[in-house]
Amino acid sequence: MTPPKIRQAILLTAGLGTRLRPLSDVRAKPAIPVAGMPMIHRIIAGLASQDVKDLVLNLHHLPATLTSIVGDGSDQGVRVRYSWEPRILGSAGGPRQAIPLLRAPGELFFVVNGDTITDVDLAAMTAAHVTNGAVVTLALVPNREFLRYGGVALDSELRVTGFPRRGPSAEGSYHFIGVQIASAAVFDEVPAGAPVNSIGGIYDDLIARSPGSVRGFVSDAAFYDVGTVEDYWKTARAFADRQGTADLAERHGKHVRIDPTARVTRSILWDDVTVGAGAVVEDCILTDGVSVPAGAEYKRKILLGGTNFELRTEN
Repeated sequence: MTPPKIRQAILLTAGLGTRLRPLSDVRAKPAIPVAGMPMIHRIIAGLASQDVKDLVLNLHHLPATLTSIVGDGSDQGVRVRYSWEPRILGSAGGPRQAIPLLRAPGELFFVVNGDTITDVDLAAMTAAHVTNGAVVTLALVPNREFLRYGGVALDSELRVTGFPRRGPSAEGSYHFIGVQIASAAVFDEVPAGAPVNSIGGIYDDLIARSPGSVRGFVSDAAFYDVGTVEDYWKTARAFADRQGTADLAERHGKHVRIDPTARVTRSILWDDVTVGAGAVVEDCILTDGVSVPAGAEYKRKILLGGTNFELRTEN
């Protein structure tokens, strides 16, 4: 029997992005550009390419930076609705509130993190979810950085048995890459308007109460994390390289003006950036509206309005 297609998703885009500061003080994390395109556009494009086109985004932190670039989704061939959270409701409370805005709230849906980019095969994941009779299915890859990331523990039948914290206990576990399948019933017990998490919250309770109800879908999908400034730098470079653009400055944002005598290398330029005559910008991130004066020189800096920060990355 052909498994049903899941055509709807809730995108978790409300978070504060504290580990990405100061960049997340300018835009909500999913709105930050990755090689010239807002990350949320890349996520939506990936979903739309797999026929997931009914979307709900939850909002809290700097919501206008998201709504102004996503709108109703029509420019990307999708339908977008928004779920406003006066306070952040968490990875379970957020979906609980957003579910009624889906076109078919009684059917299965994806829950997708707004700060990760992946190419996981959603049709294959759906087939596994239906075959296993799971209540929740998590998209996973081997956890090769267990000292940095907590993990997901599986048994031999791909049933989730726990969520070990980062460190030695997570060795041999799997890494959750920000895409899952669930149904509304999973969130029925979450009180309306209450901040509740899924992993570390209701999923732990679900596993204890009904072993095997939460499953893993393991693949070798690509996965790009934008949790920290260094993660962002690496991800932006990776996408620029994939697009055949070695210099990130060639994948800058909108309304960028660089004087012909300026030198801009290995740098990320957001929207409405101006670089004056003779200026040197090397290994920098220039956020929205930054103006580099003529003759100025910046190396390994984050420029945000009138404030500069050191850019600390491995490369």
